[in-house]
Amino acid sequence: MDKLEIEGGVRLCGEVSVSGAKNAALPVMAASILGPGENIISNVPRLRDISTMGKLLAHLGMGYHQEGNEVTLQSKDITSIEAPYDYVKTMRASVLVLGPLLARAGEAKVSLPGGCAIGARPINLHIMGLEKMGAEITLTEGYIHARSKKLKGAVVYFDIPTVTGTENLMMAATLADGETVLGNAACEPEVVDLADALISMGADIQGAGTSTIRIKGVSSLKPLRYRIIPDRIETGTFICAAAITGGEVRIVNCDEGLIEAIISKLGETGAEIRHDSDSLYVKCPSCLKSEDIKTMPYPGFPTDMQAQFMALMTVAEGTSLITENIFENRFMHVAEMRRMGANIRVEGATATVKGVKTLKGAPVMATDLRASASLVIAALAAQGTTVIDRVYHIDRGYQGIEEKLRLLGARVRRVSL
Repeated sequence: MDKLEIEGGVRLCGEVSVSGAKNAALPVMAASILGPGENIISNVPRLRDISTMGKLLAHLGMGYHQEGNEVTLQSKDITSIEAPYDYVKTMRASVLVLGPLLARAGEAKVSLPGGCAIGARPINLHIMGLEKMGAEITLTEGYIHARSKKLKGAVVYFDIPTVTGTENLMMAATLADGETVLGNAACEPEVVDLADALISMGADIQGAGTSTIRIKGVSSLKPLRYRIIPDRIETGTFICAAAITGGEVRIVNCDEGLIEAIISKLGETGAEIRHDSDSLYVKCPSCLKSEDIKTMPYPGFPTDMQAQFMALMTVAEGTSLITENIFENRFMHVAEMRRMGANIRVEGATATVKGVKTLKGAPVMATDLRASASLVIAALAAQGTTVIDRVYHIDRGYQGIEEKLRLLGARVRRVSL
């Protein structure tokens, strides 16, 4: 099992490039089910989750190949309608094949995702929406079995905004009879990117990026030719890494319009952030001010940046309150940060972080993807060496993070045991 060794205390300087967004690429890959033929998707990060989705699509009968950051998916034939547990247990996004598979093949059998380290993310809203569109759904032996000769347009209102639920139903609705209206839909940029990809295939979609999305079903879709948006969470992570070291970094291949809430909050801590075309220039003082955050659905402060921002606040001047409103178990990184000398107290959904003069290197363990990124950020500022175990978590969402950090001067190496 790989570990990362990081010797802290180095001011990050230089230029780093952001990869494509994994959370945008995965649903677009699933959408290729809907376009029979050769689908080509560019700016796709080379990550384990991408490979898992590719293997799942290959299990369904599709050809899958990734060369660099370009993925080719041959979807002429669908020979299986089942997404087995072996794939879904390692990546919850596998459930995104449910909608497009049902729309194209008239049947889908997808394993229930099960639990999640950062809290429950039930798919009852996916099922509710598909049933309103006329699907017959049974739950048996841990699988969702959906059947429909032809889905029908319907009005679906989500009790709470759900990104994967919005994406699954939007894909299913593209080939349904009539118009589907999704109310209280998720507004995240990844939802918009999927809608743009589907529109490029010939779908009729309006309102993506707002709480009401309208999809008029069409008879068929053509194959994809699409470029994935930059990863906004990776962008925010590198801003935090630069900030905690008092660094000066240019971040390229990014879109500042996707991270306005992050930039606003980091600006209030004293970080100087300027944008130019597809790049961000980040210059930070040696001491930052504390700032409160509350995670919210987009365009609010993203839950996927909460842990990284907390790492920054552990050495900021003053006290910050960090409230997690999205997932109930997303403070598991707190115990590991305390091992490094952080002063953090958790009460319910709020963490009180009192900045300390310095963190100390220590052996720590990653518990999930964003927690692992937060420990990397903390380690960059710590005195001494930090060893981060279970870095397979970070490999799920960050392409070559140690190489990118070394380009900025960080002393980091991967140790394979």
